[in-house]
Amino acid sequence: MDAVLSLHMGRSPQSTGLPASEEHFEAVVIGSGFGGSVMTYRLADAGKRVCLLERGKEYPPGSFPRTAREIRNNFWRPDARRQGLFDVWSFDDSEAIVSAGLGGGSLIYANVLLRKDASWFVQRGRRDQLDEDWPVTRDDLNPHYDAVEAILTPVPYPEAYRSHGRFAAMREAACSRGIRETTWNHIDPTIPQWFPPPLAVTFGVGGGPPERGRVFDDGSGNLYGEPRETCRLCGECDVGCNYGSKNTLDYTYLSRAKKLGAVIRTRSEAKVIAPATRDGRAVYVVSYLEHPHAGPDDPVRHPPPAVRTISADRLVLACGTLGTALLLMRNRGNFPQLSRMLGKRFSGNGDYLAFAMRAQERRDGRLHPRRLNPSRAPVITSTFRFPDALDGAGRGVRGAYLQDAGYPVAGDYILELLDPVADARRVLRFVWSRIAAALRWNRQSELGPQLARLLGSGDLSSCSMPFLGMGRDLPNGTLWLDRRQRLQISWPDAPSAGFYKRLDHEAAETTAHIGAKYMQNPLTRLFNRLITVHPLGGCAMGRSPRTGVVDSYGEVFGHPGLYVADGSVMPGPVGPNPSLTIAALADRFATHMLQTWNRAP
Repeated sequence: MDAVLSLHMGRSPQSTGLPASEEHFEAVVIGSGFGGSVMTYRLADAGKRVCLLERGKEYPPGSFPRTAREIRNNFWRPDARRQGLFDVWSFDDSEAIVSAGLGGGSLIYANVLLRKDASWFVQRGRRDQLDEDWPVTRDDLNPHYDAVEAILTPVPYPEAYRSHGRFAAMREAACSRGIRETTWNHIDPTIPQWFPPPLAVTFGVGGGPPERGRVFDDGSGNLYGEPRETCRLCGECDVGCNYGSKNTLDYTYLSRAKKLGAVIRTRSEAKVIAPATRDGRAVYVVSYLEHPHAGPDDPVRHPPPAVRTISADRLVLACGTLGTALLLMRNRGNFPQLSRMLGKRFSGNGDYLAFAMRAQERRDGRLHPRRLNPSRAPVITSTFRFPDALDGAGRGVRGAYLQDAGYPVAGDYILELLDPVADARRVLRFVWSRIAAALRWNRQSELGPQLARLLGSGDLSSCSMPFLGMGRDLPNGTLWLDRRQRLQISWPDAPSAGFYKRLDHEAAETTAHIGAKYMQNPLTRLFNRLITVHPLGGCAMGRSPRTGVVDSYGEVFGHPGLYVADGSVMPGPVGPNPSLTIAALADRFATHMLQTWNRAP
């Protein structure tokens, strides 16, 4: 079926005989992440007839995979009949992990909603920057940040849970390092600070105290029609919350949009986009694959995906940085006015992974295991912020964030298995104790204690945790298509070496102050491979087609009525977790689109 659609690549609908569109909407939005969901809601709220296309499927409460068999199929590979949540992109020297599902990246992100630092909106003419120029400012985005926060309702990690585990260790590390504690909305950008960031998670009902696993109705009439539960502190945020505790985009923006009449189509993967003329007016045509519901384990061979075609007065691309770049590049022949900046200014938002291993604390004059319990809290509970040269930290210094991280309880068992010597010793001791008991005919031996020794102390998993870093790396990457029309990245890491060295130092210092051993990400240390979960750029905002693909309102230069609203519009790294800034920009784009709607495209 891809071969059929590829016939239309690079040609106008009129010249290829593309079938007349079955339906026409005032707007079509492709992708349901932080950009697409906001745009869909805003357009529906304004009374526009809007259709959202999402390649992935819906994930109501309880539907995220947990068993080994389910997880095996939880990857996005539709040509292999896998329509799972995780889409892993592998390039020559890097990997990127993104989401495929209704709600986009909100299904697998760590809930943090931080605003981009005001001083980090680099403007043209600043020194020591590498091709980074933001045509918007913090003041431009502040009302849109407010609007997004009003719907996603972020709150800090509750005080009731802060006295133990990772949060307490990070707080003590900040104190012992002489780093001031603050709140997320009272940051002094000139000095290092530590604070609990705002999380889009429901911990308590109606502003009440936190209660684990309390069933509640948020009053939105969510599109699944099922109740939600308050946060259980299970650490499963990044693999999909089965309890509806996260205020993800499907429960918030998309539920509101659907109630207002938006048409939402899942398993609908856009392949061809092109301008066209319908009834004497300019429109955009979208051809997409409608994937069948059968999966790889279905015993009956399911039919190939059907091809559907729709048109719209306004088209919004919100497929995520990689998806939008791929879609535009494969259809570039249909958009002759596209800027040569397409694919430029790629950044990983400084994503960095490291580990604190086997933490200890001194009590009663002796060292004892320090229980960080990474599987007992949301994925992120606190963050360090380290200032930038733009904050006055010194020439060439690039700002960074460092956050504690958790994971599901299954990660504890996996981590324990990574100590094969200790595992082998425990197994041998257990086998010998059973053999000895049999030889003595002691059938009532203490099996319980023997099983406990077999399982071990659990110190490795309970006293270790990951660190997540991010910040102002350099947007020096380039996206391009190879001869087989596959997306590739050229992303030299040398220019950002100083930034990563700083993050490495801050993570190592923090590790030492919680009494743990520091370990870099093995993939980075051994194979020099970068991993990002925040790919940005490729369709950057600019002041003209010479400097960007879209203008400061997300409209593609040279193609009125065509918008991009996702992380690809960033002309550089956001710095902190980028989700809130993507959503705020989309809200700004929607406002401008609606204000200029009657302008002829």
